[in-house]
Amino acid sequence: MLPGEPKIFHGRDSELADILELFRQGTPRIAILGSGGMGKTTLTRTVVHHEEVATKYHGNRFFVTCDTASSKPELAGLIGAHLGLKPGIDLTWAVLKHFSSGPPSLLILDNLETVWEPTKSRPEIEEFLSLLTDINTLALIITMCGAERPSKVPWTRPFLQPLPPLAQDAARKMFIDIADDKHPVEEVDEILGLTGNMPLSISLLAHLVDMEGCREILSRWETEKTSLISDGYDKRSNLELSISISLSSPRIASTPQAQDLLAILSLLPDGLSDLELKQTKFPITDILGCKAVLLRTALAYSDGHKRLKVLVPIREHMRKLFPPADGMIQPMFKHFHELLVSYKATLGTSLGTGPIDRITSNYTNIQNILQNGL
Repeated sequence: MLPGEPKIFHGRDSELADILELFRQGTPRIAILGSGGMGKTTLTRTVVHHEEVATKYHGNRFFVTCDTASSKPELAGLIGAHLGLKPGIDLTWAVLKHFSSGPPSLLILDNLETVWEPTKSRPEIEEFLSLLTDINTLALIITMCGAERPSKVPWTRPFLQPLPPLAQDAARKMFIDIADDKHPVEEVDEILGLTGNMPLSISLLAHLVDMEGCREILSRWETEKTSLISDGYDKRSNLELSISISLSSPRIASTPQAQDLLAILSLLPDGLSDLELKQTKFPITDILGCKAVLLRTALAYSDGHKRLKVLVPIREHMRKLFPPADGMIQPMFKHFHELLVSYKATLGTSLGTGPIDRITSNYTNIQNILQNGL
């Protein structure tokens, strides 16, 4: 049985159009990526119920949630159950035979990162995906936390970029659909500022606002932070759980200092450029390698100015549960102090524009670091 079509869907029209175009061109293999809570499953559910897709595949659309799988046989078993196959120890070949001999089908593997992430199961999962995509009549969509596609699969081009936060207008529409339009616009925007326009955060906070009002929720946020929207039982209704799952990724575990970098970035709303990452001299052995890990897991992102940033909910989660050590803060404090000294020394000269530009790019960062050091 397919999950229901989302009743609230805003801000993903461009991605939806791109995906539908890939379906028009043939039998696509699509990876929908992004950080936890960014709306990957919602987009996929919208695709599977779209009239064009439903007409093309009719009853041969299979939506498999992969959260409970920890190995290739378990994943094949989940798929087999949706196909109505007889249970067995390993249904890999039965699944492949079913799709090979059947009509054109669409297979969706939602939250595939659960079984793909562990390094011990990754090779066999990628081999299984490769075999699935050898079937010319089988369209495949996967959703995964992060920004990294499994290898061994001829993903259809152009690749879909990892889902970004919603645009402000779309975020407002989503909020209003849940909490009504009776709230002052400035208070709504203040609430949205806490979410980083992450759909999961918007949904959870909007439901609370609907019950308690904006002012009460803004007041509670001051003390509760992300705990306010972390009472749910799974990652679709619990923001902290969603973030924690990403933090426990084997990719993070294999590069422990990536979490140290994430912790210091939690104090830096303006983010850092590659040059600043190196100039600051953090006690991190391979800081650009750590940056790459954060990008691959979508715990951080690179903005239009190529500055490494972290979304508000993740920043708040890190500051609350994994604050940066003094050894990480002091290099940042020293770096900004030297920047301010440089500005003062060049003030009124032709050399003054460089420090001014760098200070402007780090204005909120400097405020936060100074406040943290007081």
